[in-house]
Amino acid sequence: MPPKIAKRRLGDVLIEQELVTQEQLQEAIVLQRQSGLSLASILVSKKYLSEEDLVITLSEQLGIPHIRVMNYNIPQEVLNEVPESLARQYQMLPVSVTGDVLTLAMGDPLNIMALDDLRMLTSYEIEPVVAVQSELVDAINRHYGGKQSDALYDELMDASKQDGVQVVEKKDEIEDLAHAQAEAQDGPVIRLVNLILVGALENRASDIHVEPYEKSLRIRYRIDGMLEEQKNPPKNVQSALISRLKIMSGLDIAEHRLPQDGRFRIKFRGHEVDFRVSILPCYHGEKVVMRVLDKSSLSLDLDTLGFADQPMDAFREALALPFGMILLTGPTGSGKTTTLYSALHKLNGPDTNIITVEDPVEYELFGVNQVQVKSEIGLSFAAGLRSILRQDPDVIMVGEIRDEETADIAIKAALTGHLVLSTLHTNDAASVYTRLIDMNMEPFLVQSSVGLAAAQRLLRRVCVECKEPIRVPEEVLERIQFRNNPGGPPPRFVRGRGCSKCKDTGYRGRLAVIEAMPNYPDLQELIMTRSPSADIKRTAIQCGMATLRQNALEKAAEGVTTIEEVLRVSAAD
Repeated sequence: MPPKIAKRRLGDVLIEQELVTQEQLQEAIVLQRQSGLSLASILVSKKYLSEEDLVITLSEQLGIPHIRVMNYNIPQEVLNEVPESLARQYQMLPVSVTGDVLTLAMGDPLNIMALDDLRMLTSYEIEPVVAVQSELVDAINRHYGGKQSDALYDELMDASKQDGVQVVEKKDEIEDLAHAQAEAQDGPVIRLVNLILVGALENRASDIHVEPYEKSLRIRYRIDGMLEEQKNPPKNVQSALISRLKIMSGLDIAEHRLPQDGRFRIKFRGHEVDFRVSILPCYHGEKVVMRVLDKSSLSLDLDTLGFADQPMDAFREALALPFGMILLTGPTGSGKTTTLYSALHKLNGPDTNIITVEDPVEYELFGVNQVQVKSEIGLSFAAGLRSILRQDPDVIMVGEIRDEETADIAIKAALTGHLVLSTLHTNDAASVYTRLIDMNMEPFLVQSSVGLAAAQRLLRRVCVECKEPIRVPEEVLERIQFRNNPGGPPPRFVRGRGCSKCKDTGYRGRLAVIEAMPNYPDLQELIMTRSPSADIKRTAIQCGMATLRQNALEKAAEGVTTIEEVLRVSAAD
């Protein structure tokens, strides 16, 4: 049974603790009767009392815990237990349901009327916890939709019932185009797009997904590598929303049958953020994915990427080579571009001519000549690379080696005095050699041109606010191939318990883990004889290469990530 709260008045508690004077309290009571606002909110707004003092006092005096609701991710079934009107009226938020007990965050847990009303309505035993008032208001707005976004959605729903936004039969293409432009420039649609973009930036999202279905329109953010669903706008605004994004990206709003790519830039809190936009026609409409390119969060210092000693040393030695290829592999979204840009930043100087050919140019780097691929006019990676070689380059970066022609030019550039950086799609570093040979490159050219092959993944960081040590059985460590360094510190495996800072996920932020394979002399015979990648990897390990799994386990042993995250992103050796 949750503890009963003594029926004491908030004013009496604050006077007893000497946090407010009798005069301040009387003034607040008069204002409360006139405005209908809570006593606590009036005292805080008049600056007679700080929110933190209020929360700590109530928690200590009443013997109930206080929580930070700012980033709580509350399930919809829990929110459904308390009507929005009641949550806003009494400034309270349901946090969890355990058995027949409903945990309720409140700014004023002494509000007996609110507790009695909810107890009668829900038939739950109510266990109140104290929350900071301003955080509570923000959390109520976020979970129940927010007054601003609710009003916006109501406006959009009303507008969708009017003639201006109804689906009409196609009469004339010019008329339809003008109609789509008018829809996209409608005030509520512009505000909706702004809400989606700002929400993504505030949640540190790397991608925004706008997905049309038969009866709904879904919005999802990719946060720390995982997709999270957001509040969905009404289906009726789908056409206007996508048209607005096309106009912002400089795309053709009349084209609905073919994929399109574009980009736009906004200013957010004093700095500029780029969005790379990809539109794909699907069965129920066009799906939009926007990659968030926030230069303010881009670290271009190779030393701060957090690589282990062996791959970092291998990377530095490769960047010091006068010529050769540095090839980075990994799936989409594994941080390859950031690592390559960090390498270019290290090489960038007044005595070095660096030219890149990319699709697309994600970040603009001062001192680096960047070429954007435009396949529709014949400017492919191969064509761009061929032209770059006539520009007297020292360092060349090719966004991706996709075909035989690009691979051939890149290898010849590496053999004729240029340092070439690029990416390739393989599972590990050893597969770089076999992949290039599969693209009809001669083994002797591959063996003599590749200076470093590397594979990269991103691990989620365990939340520093709620991480706790765990004991891992020896048989588990043996099964996952963990080997502690002799003479090194004992492993400190942890897990994230889940808290408001990490939205109860246990993770917040990401870090890169990399497998770097220099072109060891022992590998050259294997490459020349077209040996399988497994043999190349086995020999590289004997030469001193630390694998992706080993480097990831090292991060887990340092208490930076979890074993579960290591197993999610890396394969066994």
